[in-house]
Amino acid sequence: MKRLVQLSWKDLAKDLAREIQQDDVFNGAAALGFYLTLAVFPGLIFLLSLLPYLPIPHLDDAIMDLLARALPQEAAELLEGTVRRIVSAKQGGLLSFSFLGMLWAASTGMIAVMQQLNNTNNVPEARPFLKARATAILLTLLFGSLVIGLFGLVIMGGFLEVWIAYLVGPRPAMLHLFTFLRWGLVLSTLLLGFALIYYLAPHVDRPLRLVTPGAVFAVAVLLLASQGFRIYIEHFADYEATYGAIGAVIVLMFWFYLAGLVLLVGSEINVVFDQHRLGASPEPAARPESPRTE
Repeated sequence: MKRLVQLSWKDLAKDLAREIQQDDVFNGAAALGFYLTLAVFPGLIFLLSLLPYLPIPHLDDAIMDLLARALPQEAAELLEGTVRRIVSAKQGGLLSFSFLGMLWAASTGMIAVMQQLNNTNNVPEARPFLKARATAILLTLLFGSLVIGLFGLVIMGGFLEVWIAYLVGPRPAMLHLFTFLRWGLVLSTLLLGFALIYYLAPHVDRPLRLVTPGAVFAVAVLLLASQGFRIYIEHFADYEATYGAIGAVIVLMFWFYLAGLVLLVGSEINVVFDQHRLGASPEPAARPESPRTE
């Protein structure tokens, strides 16, 4: 068994900077910002069209509340206003008739993520077109399920909190406990989401790891960057005054650019740690297709 090699912060930073430059991560994040902007509207429309069929009250309000907290005000209002106008049009066949169309459109953003993660892992995309698209649709459905499951648990936890407070009275310790549990659910779901992306999206043969250095970095920086960007937009920059009606679109695209950059840098961190794990710098192995062709 080979001895693990200790990786200094200096070596990590140097190798990470080299990987980021070689893989053109900043341009890759710009591409992700564009494709994710195109994919987010059909994804949210499909998700909110599905929610009335679930026995969880106020789930759509909880999801929109999260968007309002995570995104700058202009971007959140653009998303919520556009999606709610379409969903509230009472089109009876919205879910059934356009199910495949919205799912296909929503998965285009995931296709872009898969391509960029292949770049960061230094492997080509060798999956057939239909298999790659099926993987993208699977990841899109998994993320939708994670969002629904997370907020379902949060809402049910809120009902449980009210019920316990009714029985034993409001207790500060209990309120702090439920707050801790909610944030724990959010962070755990984000870590699981990044773990699934880093495992399924690139065409790399590696085991599923729920906690990786790249995923921890991505979750922490994404939360901090989202809040920092939101504060900057709301207090120091007025995109609506500068760009008019398209200001909200620019803010939304820039937020997706930041999210894409965090995702790709997290992948590069995982690659650097993997290269130094056994004291070598191997290239990641691409996943073999079945049947494998030489």
